[in-house]
Amino acid sequence: MTLAPRSSPSSPSSRSPSSRSAAEAPATATRPRSAAASEGPGRRRSVLIIAGSRDRGAVAAARSLRAAGWTVGAGVPDAGGGLVGGSNAVAHVHRVPRPRGDASDFLAAIRAAHAEVGYELLVGAGDDSLSALSHYRDRLPARVAHPPAVAVKRAGDKLLLSRWAEDAGLAAPETLPATAAVLDRLTARDFPLVVKNRRHWRPGQLRPLRLETRVCADHAELRDALAAFRADGDEPILQQYRPGRLGALIGLFHNGRLVGRVQQESPRLWPTPAGSSARARTVPVDRTLAASAERLLARVEWSGLVELQFLISEDGVHRLIDLNGRYFGSLALTERARPGLVDAWARQATDRYVPWLQDGEVGLRYQWFPGDVRRALVERRNGLVADLGGTLCWALRSQHSVFRAQDPGPAVSLITGSIPRVDGSEPAGSGSRAEPAG
Repeated sequence: MTLAPRSSPSSPSSRSPSSRSAAEAPATATRPRSAAASEGPGRRRSVLIIAGSRDRGAVAAARSLRAAGWTVGAGVPDAGGGLVGGSNAVAHVHRVPRPRGDASDFLAAIRAAHAEVGYELLVGAGDDSLSALSHYRDRLPARVAHPPAVAVKRAGDKLLLSRWAEDAGLAAPETLPATAAVLDRLTARDFPLVVKNRRHWRPGQLRPLRLETRVCADHAELRDALAAFRADGDEPILQQYRPGRLGALIGLFHNGRLVGRVQQESPRLWPTPAGSSARARTVPVDRTLAASAERLLARVEWSGLVELQFLISEDGVHRLIDLNGRYFGSLALTERARPGLVDAWARQATDRYVPWLQDGEVGLRYQWFPGDVRRALVERRNGLVADLGGTLCWALRSQHSVFRAQDPGPAVSLITGSIPRVDGSEPAGSGSRAEPAG
């Protein structure tokens, strides 16, 4: 089912169920390509992004794909279209529920969207949607951008990933299953401990949203956290707590190489201490780290966009904590530093020519402004006024995932979606750290 199109305040014409006119489409530069990777007659570049209602990475991706000449559709569970549905980069908005239970509603909604528009490519912007698309790819009418299900399952298994990371030459926090034997051996000196889901999605899952990482200071907090995870049939794991700043190595894994590499570090997080990047800056690529990352990705049998997240200790050691194969919150910074990375992934997934991508620009900044403001209100570094002032100064020369003067729709959706309804109920898409907005 396609939602009713809405007018964009920055666009001279409203979106309709049909594609935008040729006059509105950006010109596409002619690129050299091999004969085997030719566009071919009649191939239409169109992609459906399956996103959450408050998915910031999906907004950045839609803008980048539209600029590269793709027709972009958004499939969201929110009847209002969510953040990405408000972007003027999106030509079509569809109601697509989350993949829960037997995923029949999820699959039916994607088939209906494809029947109306004829999408060439499907991309999941969340852990659940990318896993479900990969798992059910044989039952879908279009190509899936993500690797085969076995690779996605390996990448999402934090217990397996920590072991394979060490084999590839990457450091990783000690990670153990939360078994009775392990719990019995814990002493006060082992705390604090991090509790995570071993996997964010599994076939047949019923829980609406994933449970977020928790840092437990003692046995009592650990018992509460484990009970919350297990109540929904999840498999929690324990991870050694390592203080440090968040870092990431990003790129496109193509033909066994990580290309278009962008490395970033995050001086501020929200929520702290185990949240998303409220601020980030690009730094030079660590070639040794990247070589180890390539060994890990090859063993996982990965392909496509990847974000490897690390905790960086004071001595500079990078410890792998996550592998994201989807659009992520700071994607706007990545696309500013290495333009064309999102387009290159779509081209790879549709067997088109993929140009060689150099490393990204160093010294660029990013901010998730609402998250940074909330962080300042809590942390109050050097006092509340000083922290808020620093937040505003950082905003002036930063990339933002939602706010853009030429595309105000997502910001409007963010603001109106955060206002409580007259009846006192929560606005659509609110209340989940699984979909941080900003």
